[in-house]
Amino acid sequence: QVQLVESGGGLVQAGGSLRLSCAASIGTFNSYAMGWFRQAPGKEREFVARISRSGRVTAYGNSAKGRFTISRDTAKNTGYLAMSNLKPEDTAVYHCAAQLDGSVEYDYWGQGTQVTVSS
Repeated sequence: QVQLVESGGGLVQAGGSLRLSCAASIGTFNSYAMGWFRQAPGKEREFVARISRSGRVTAYGNSAKGRFTISRDTAKNTGYLAMSNLKPEDTAVYHCAAQLDGSVEYDYWGQGTQVTVSS
């Protein structure tokens, strides 16, 4: 069974940094692109970032550009989201997701980790 487990969330002051991790129990980690999404209370889920299977291609949502960096470590079956210059509006539950090559949607989702940014 595929599992994605996020960690690294917490409470941070505005302007601070956090690095989220997504540990994947996937047999062939590099068969999956990985994405990060977030959802704040009362709001729709928002795309944050995506990284290709190889790690060579990345994409970011407007809110993440210039402040967040997505990466992956195939040897550790782990994806990362480094966030800097955090703002109160970044407060949300952050989820990682895995997308098998050829899938239209993301195939697996983690339970999420809470990020709270205080002003």
